[in-house]
Amino acid sequence: MSPLALLFDRQKNKQLLALALPMILSNITVPLLGLVDTAVIGHLSNAYYLGGVAVGSTIITLILWILGFLRMATTGLVAQAYGANDTQLQFRLLIQAASLALILGIFAIAMQYPTVQAAMALSDASAAVEQYCREYFHIRIWSTPFALLNLVLLGWLLGRQQPQAAMWQLIVANCVNIILDVAFVIGLDMGVKGAAWASVLADIAGFCVAGTMVLQQLNKLPDLSFTSTVKQLSLSSYRQLLSLNADIFVRSLCLQSTFAFMTFYGAGLGDSTVAANAVLLNLLLLISYALDGVAYYAEAEVGRAFGERNRQRLQQSVTLALMWSAIAAVGFCLVFALAGSQIIALLTNIEEVRNVANAYLIWVIFLPLLAFGSYLFDGVYIGAAKGKVMRNSMLVSTLGVFFPTWFLLQASGNHALWAAMSLFMLSRSALLAMHYFSRLRHQSLTSA
Repeated sequence: MSPLALLFDRQKNKQLLALALPMILSNITVPLLGLVDTAVIGHLSNAYYLGGVAVGSTIITLILWILGFLRMATTGLVAQAYGANDTQLQFRLLIQAASLALILGIFAIAMQYPTVQAAMALSDASAAVEQYCREYFHIRIWSTPFALLNLVLLGWLLGRQQPQAAMWQLIVANCVNIILDVAFVIGLDMGVKGAAWASVLADIAGFCVAGTMVLQQLNKLPDLSFTSTVKQLSLSSYRQLLSLNADIFVRSLCLQSTFAFMTFYGAGLGDSTVAANAVLLNLLLLISYALDGVAYYAEAEVGRAFGERNRQRLQQSVTLALMWSAIAAVGFCLVFALAGSQIIALLTNIEEVRNVANAYLIWVIFLPLLAFGSYLFDGVYIGAAKGKVMRNSMLVSTLGVFFPTWFLLQASGNHALWAAMSLFMLSRSALLAMHYFSRLRHQSLTSA
């Protein structure tokens, strides 16, 4: 079937929408949450409140996204087990990933003081920004075990092609966060502490919803025994999950190092610059979460294709997702070009921050076209459980593109950061696309 025929194939598009639309709708609440956080704190009296939350939130996001392999590896491996109709393996993967999430969450809490100390040492933030960063971080860190368990439960539901269940987890958690943000920060005048507590309670709410959804799915699976499954667990049984997790961990570490560098280095350029970058990065998150909805479809379908050894499903799923990702990217470019300044004005009423953000808006306008391939092919390689490909492309893009670009252009200040981010996204897209079209599209479908 030709690409054009696929684009207008009603059955194929219905299948894509069934998997992608619930995740797109729920993912929109994630950047909406970030936008509300930014808007609520951005309307306090000084830029250092927003700067403190931006830096503190970046540290938490860095931790969660570095450990995002919990969601990605779980989705890819469960999708393959789902395609192979191996219910026992699906259950075992759930137990393995959840136990790993708990261990890592407790470790993150135990390491909170050296973590924030190291982050502050890397940042040249003002004393006020550092104070509110610490205030936010030391509250928010306590939700880490729930946030990591949420990643595992979300990944497991997506791997079983249950996007509606995953949608409710994200929507409930983010709506709780938004409501409590407004209530705590504005209603109770709790400031930065209110924003942090809102996020903690939202993560707990999300865990309650996701846990209920997973239990409902487990009740549908025949002949599952928790006791016998636990008895089968050993270090060797974790090997595939840990191996894939290790590759995705390196990939996530590189990715988050670029975002963290933008925030921490931007903090040294002034309170207004770090606050403006926080506003613009929320627009970038809006791009990523929307395009990730289509990437989730690719994850589930590619994983299922590997489980079924179905090459046609693989090729058609990737082609359809690629076309819709490109269409969405063009749409975002137009929105940011026509209404970017108005969106910035909604996020903060601090005139200096608005002016700085508008000065760098041009970079964000073109980012969707440069970045959409990276989101899509991340989904493809998660579903294929090809972590090494993702790891290697990210290492090249980070160490060979992002940091060298910034180093060569650093005299340009904040423009150097945004130029580095733009070329970084383009490199990720190009490297993964070249590998797919030259190798994965034609190779033998194996689950390893």
